[in-house]
Amino acid sequence: MAHTINVDIVSAEGEIFSGEAAMVFVPAVQGEIGIAPRHAPLLTALKAGEVRVQTPDGEEHDFYVGGGMLEIQPQRVTVLADTALRAKDLDEAAALAARQRADEMLRERGEEISIADAEAEVARAVEQLRTIARLRKLRK
Repeated sequence: MAHTINVDIVSAEGEIFSGEAAMVFVPAVQGEIGIAPRHAPLLTALKAGEVRVQTPDGEEHDFYVGGGMLEIQPQRVTVLADTALRAKDLDEAAALAARQRADEMLRERGEEISIADAEAEVARAVEQLRTIARLRKLRK
């Protein structure tokens, strides 16, 4: 019998995924974590990046998260994301525009936005673009 782990990916906008998985990969602040059923309990922060959920039948679901928290229990993975989207719904033009705006804010160093906020915006845009590029390669 194949073992599975229940996965929930939620953000302030609502639940984006709930289902069974054979394996889950998440972008933790200290590096990517691979999570299998019966993983040791863990609570850690997430950075912006791609979450991959592999179902027991071999299908893979890709998501983008803009940061957040991860809770792992032996039979459940919960991703509490600041923002979350299905990777296929990412908008490359919007990500490029967001990166350009953040780069401009860094150059201008205006008082309305802190350098840390602008750098975080650049990081989120870069991760969205990486996710889009990876999905393009998989589709070829």
